[in-house]
Amino acid sequence: MQEEITRLVHGLDESALRFIEACIRHERESRNAPPPPPPHPGGHFTVPENVKHLTSEQLDAVAKSFLDWYKGAVSTTQSRSRGRLWLVFLLIRYGALRLGEALALDDRNDLNFTRSLVIVRGQNPRELQFPEAIMGEMRQVLESPVMFGLRGEVLHLDQGYVRRIFYERAKDVDLPKDLLSPRVIRHSRGIELLRGEVPLKIVQQFLGQQSPTLTASYLHFSREDARQIVHSHLRREAMKKTSARNAFTGTINRITRGDLLVEVEILTGTGLKVVAVITAESADNLELREGINTTATIKAPWVILSTGDAPTSARNHFSGKVQSVQLGEIEAEVLVTLDEGSTVCAVITAQSARQLKLEPGKPISVLFKAFAVVLGM
Repeated sequence: MQEEITRLVHGLDESALRFIEACIRHERESRNAPPPPPPHPGGHFTVPENVKHLTSEQLDAVAKSFLDWYKGAVSTTQSRSRGRLWLVFLLIRYGALRLGEALALDDRNDLNFTRSLVIVRGQNPRELQFPEAIMGEMRQVLESPVMFGLRGEVLHLDQGYVRRIFYERAKDVDLPKDLLSPRVIRHSRGIELLRGEVPLKIVQQFLGQQSPTLTASYLHFSREDARQIVHSHLRREAMKKTSARNAFTGTINRITRGDLLVEVEILTGTGLKVVAVITAESADNLELREGINTTATIKAPWVILSTGDAPTSARNHFSGKVQSVQLGEIEAEVLVTLDEGSTVCAVITAQSARQLKLEPGKPISVLFKAFAVVLGM
């Protein structure tokens, strides 16, 4: 065996040997790479229809409208009035305060600019961490000469007046008036935090809600949402148990047996079909059967990339877009996001990467042979 390996290696040119060395180095590094971050339901839930809310993009559009309105003041009186309302909006937008809580704040004692904290007192006391940039904006408004004489009471406004001004801003961003209430903006911030993978218990405390059930009312998990979450979790488990960079977890959809080999088709949670060919002995040892879960792994050097539509013998052929390219002296590591959302890592020669003119966003085909797929239970 040793003689056979020596004979094969001697038949390779220097560039091939260097690429093999790069692949071995990549394999060793992947063994020590940290596992991917744990999946979180934040990106996999829908909001019940009865919960009015705005998306992050809509919230940002409303914020810009408020800021333009404030900056457009033409008199000292108008600047003072609009500045106070701009502060109220920021407190609800980023702190998810109830309107009454925001209007009860003492701007001298309840805003800690050193630590970027807003201190809410009363029935649901809590300390809220704010983005430093937002705290800087509020400080700039409060320290404006137009606020002289109001400090300590800058936020003490009539609730009806505040709601009316909020409703008026709806026309600037082409939204229904009922979506620009302080209550909707508060709920929207809670949903935004959940989407940002902040744990539900922390969001509950941030909102000052007495029960996590109230916070959970923002969430609805469809069957598709649940499937995506479970798929992400199973894939993470598979990645932790193997040095292969690519792992697809799914259900065995079909098994075709031959005399010596067995073809196995796996259907992943995202609808991807991965075909593997293994020996009949391996299939028997794994006790494979249709309907059970399995994980298909493919090492990065076995993944082939193509920018054309030429016929190929590879059974597994998927389309996607280049996510990133890391060029080394000999090798290149290419991450590809498949059309259904999975990410595949390929290690190819740097020369091939340059010839293919790979760059983020470029359409690409990902191929690997059925014999390159390793199944695990």
